[in-house]
Amino acid sequence: MRIPAALRERGIEDARCWSIPMTTRFRGITVRDGVVLRGPEGWAEFSPFWDYAPAESAAWLRCALADATAPRPAPLRESIEVNVTIPVVPPALAHRLATVGGARTAKVKVADVASTLSADLERLEAVRDALGPDARIRVDANARWDRDEAIAAIPQMDRAAGGLEYVEQPVASLEDLAAVRRAVDVPIAADELVRRAEDPLRVARAGAADVLVMKVQPLGGAARCLELAAEADLPVVVSSALESSVGLSAGLAFAAALPELTHACGLATAVLLTGDLIAAPLRADGGMIPVRRPQPEPELLEAHCAPRELTARWEQRLEACAQLL
Repeated sequence: MRIPAALRERGIEDARCWSIPMTTRFRGITVRDGVVLRGPEGWAEFSPFWDYAPAESAAWLRCALADATAPRPAPLRESIEVNVTIPVVPPALAHRLATVGGARTAKVKVADVASTLSADLERLEAVRDALGPDARIRVDANARWDRDEAIAAIPQMDRAAGGLEYVEQPVASLEDLAAVRRAVDVPIAADELVRRAEDPLRVARAGAADVLVMKVQPLGGAARCLELAAEADLPVVVSSALESSVGLSAGLAFAAALPELTHACGLATAVLLTGDLIAAPLRADGGMIPVRRPQPEPELLEAHCAPRELTARWEQRLEACAQLL
């Protein structure tokens, strides 16, 4: 695909557009697509979701550019504990998915337009039954509740899960997040208010969350994430943005470099894709993923090459974001 001059000047030598169907509907999509860029340090991923405008997507490109042209932070650990992610699926399927990869922490999606509160509670009960009493369960509402709905639903979910580790982004606004945190006994984590905010640290300064969920692409790369985590001085959960294993490895690099890592990370999402750009995707074994930097394999880049129309859209998007660097 065509590489913008601004990226060639910064050391990008190659770019490939990919498209991979998902195993189940997740985040409202059934196909994941993006671009991988090759620079002196290897391949890196640029894959903002299509609802991100160029101004927001530029941070994702800064991440890919840094990852392709500069060394990653020095790792402090060789493997990362991860959670299993449970989409909005029936309880029986949730029960089966909970044991995939051997994780002892599960992140359960709730409050989806395709679900109901009672269905969410049944899904949580199924996950607890599958993992047993000692496992940790967290839920992610993706900011779909209003304040009153969150305050009403969270205690019910806490009971259904046999105790929640935390609730991720129950509401959309900073003010509502702070109010929900004051009203419930379950810890609150912030995601969208970190990765989609002009000031990612506003949540921490406002005392609106107990945990920060951080994703390397939306926040501009592993080095930038380390700076933000140090300033926030809150526990961090490193999570994915549904990347291929190329992008997931950047999240692993950030998690590996954190001085403290007290929560399982949301980086075991390669199982949500029907394929990958590497032969041995970054998947959990015994609840852990080793820290490594895989490179895309030519035959898999070819197998998952995006259609011409989609590649053209990504070329336009890459050019628009490159102009904002």
